[in-house]
Amino acid sequence: MRLKEKAVVVTGAASGIGRAAALCCAQEKAWVGVLDLDREGVETTVEEIRALGGTAHGIGVDVREEAGVRAAMEAVEEAFGRIDGLIHTAGVLEGALVKVDLFEEATWDRVIDVNLKGSFLAAKYAAPAMARAGGGVLVLISSGAGVRGGSASVAYGASKGGVHGLSLVLAAQLAPRNIRVHAVCPGNIETPLKMRVVEKQARKAGRPLEEMKAGLGAPEGVGKVLAFLVSDEADYVRGTIFTR
Repeated sequence: MRLKEKAVVVTGAASGIGRAAALCCAQEKAWVGVLDLDREGVETTVEEIRALGGTAHGIGVDVREEAGVRAAMEAVEEAFGRIDGLIHTAGVLEGALVKVDLFEEATWDRVIDVNLKGSFLAAKYAAPAMARAGGGVLVLISSGAGVRGGSASVAYGASKGGVHGLSLVLAAQLAPRNIRVHAVCPGNIETPLKMRVVEKQARKAGRPLEEMKAGLGAPEGVGKVLAFLVSDEADYVRGTIFTR
């Protein structure tokens, strides 16, 4: 019940960590704004939340498009009367295992636009709504890639390093408006995004996929951390969070 009567927006909520976070927030009695480019996946997550007895409002949105992000945040605020939290998980990983001199500019632009620009736009339009509600919590999903180490994709590592840097700037900038900001860096989690890379690595290495999957964590574990972070109980937590 730690999120009762709090409105939490979750982007990338059709699958993976985003879906897990949306369900975990619903289990804590939050009203959940379910956002994703995958409209069918949005409806599935909304139905799952309602099956739990929760409240959800689903919206299809491309986080690269400013007008769409603005309209989605406005729609959630209108539906619930407020926005208290944002969990921004929407992201892509493309160009895995491609050397920098062979990396296509179009792939670079797409990854940077979704992962970094999308984080900027989500924060841009969620923060004013949180301020109107008296404060809130903004959580961006970064990664160990670009923060503690490298990545299978030069664009992905660069984008996630950028997301982490964005969170550091926003934390100081939004603190006077009673908005707490975190970057969360999940470990190796079994999501559709991660599995596409693992499958590619397994083929290249000639190793069994099941062997390569060993040790991957469950999205639900990260989802529980994210649901905690947007609650009042996490008020004494600050900065970047790393998970298994």
